[in-house]
Amino acid sequence: MTIFEKSTELPVSPDEAFAWHCRPGAFLRLAPPWESIELLSSDGVAEGSRATIKMKVGPFSKKWIAEHHDIIEGRQFQDRQISGPFADWNHTHRMEPAAPDRCILTDRIEYRPPLGFLGEMLGGRLIRNQLERTFQYRHALTTGDLKFHSAYSEEPAMKIAIGGSTGMVGSSLVSFLTTGGHDVARLYRSGPSLNDGTSNIVWDPAKGTIDAAALEGVDAVVHLGGHNIAHGRWTDGMKRLIRDSRVNSTTLLAKTLAGLANPPKVFVCASAIGFYGDRGDEIMTEDSEPGPTFLSETCNEWEEATAAARDAGIRVVNLRIGVVLSPQGGALQKMLLPFKMGGGGVVGNGRQWMSWVCLDDLPRIILHAIQTESLSGPVNATAPGTVDNREFTKTLGRVLKRPTIIPMPAFVVKLAFGEMGKELLLGSTKTIPNRLQQSGYEFAFPELEPALRHLLGR
Repeated sequence: MTIFEKSTELPVSPDEAFAWHCRPGAFLRLAPPWESIELLSSDGVAEGSRATIKMKVGPFSKKWIAEHHDIIEGRQFQDRQISGPFADWNHTHRMEPAAPDRCILTDRIEYRPPLGFLGEMLGGRLIRNQLERTFQYRHALTTGDLKFHSAYSEEPAMKIAIGGSTGMVGSSLVSFLTTGGHDVARLYRSGPSLNDGTSNIVWDPAKGTIDAAALEGVDAVVHLGGHNIAHGRWTDGMKRLIRDSRVNSTTLLAKTLAGLANPPKVFVCASAIGFYGDRGDEIMTEDSEPGPTFLSETCNEWEEATAAARDAGIRVVNLRIGVVLSPQGGALQKMLLPFKMGGGGVVGNGRQWMSWVCLDDLPRIILHAIQTESLSGPVNATAPGTVDNREFTKTLGRVLKRPTIIPMPAFVVKLAFGEMGKELLLGSTKTIPNRLQQSGYEFAFPELEPALRHLLGR
């Protein structure tokens, strides 16, 4: 039997660390973003309860069934493999008191690779490296989330309704909030509950319908919905879909909230740094004017669509989100394969600014916006460490240990992607998060290279 063990001091009591791990969303929150892992079912953490996950490696997928056992409330639980990729696997999660309101989290795994001695010889080092990467990520994320939630530990748990909850950002936000003890209701078009501790509020923005009664009494509403702007070339039809999916849904939600007898105190609605357009080396703050591009006009209308809620006295935060970095989706996911194959390089002249934010920071920013009464209106949700495309390219290549010598000239971008490529790949937007930092938000990942190493397990 081989043993892997990692310990980290957490800024909370053992009871709170234990509760965090047992709440809905903990598994998805802790899943490394560079892995393809899907939670198929879970009975929660109780003696004899089981969880089933599906892991994908390349074109192959494997189900893994684990059973919880040896649970000591507030201190420990274990997972043993019932069926899966290992010959044996037993994972102990242990929380020991260290000081007042602090504890030591220890993950101890006893395992035997498949195929006996041959499996150990061929895959032993790979398994060890994967465990090191995985638990480095898990412990860093656990520490950051618990530190953030503990800052608001005296505040009561909230009921938060979320539109766009199944996208990359929305899924991360849901698991962050549920592990923090908040009650999440998803604004959902149809279908059964996702069995993840959340509830559903039925709406259909295309038809202009919503269950307004179900929104009565919620503490906060977050809206992240909108058609993917990088899904295809911007034909006239695609541009209408991009615009309407944002503006119409936000208008419906804002007017509905304004008409409630017991409305939420705050409405956090996504926007984007596309509001500013292509501005070269000019530094963009929340006070900067919108640009003249399609995205600028769309973002401006998107933010104006929240007016009904604001006029009704609801605090509205228009979160201008930058390029969200995650290997699970978005720009970084699209870059990874060519970069890993040594085909990465600068886009255009490489001097266009890229204002980005790490996916692990964004849910914390959203909760900070909910909890911070001084924040309203436009707020730039971008890391302070803005880089140009050339620096981004060099940094990603360095993290992946790959050359970055194959450029993509501007004319190729325009030919291949049209208006979309011109705005998204060649446009330059240099933003600074003035209002976030002035309100006291501390970025977990203010600089690019540490963010990429964390997200990619490098």
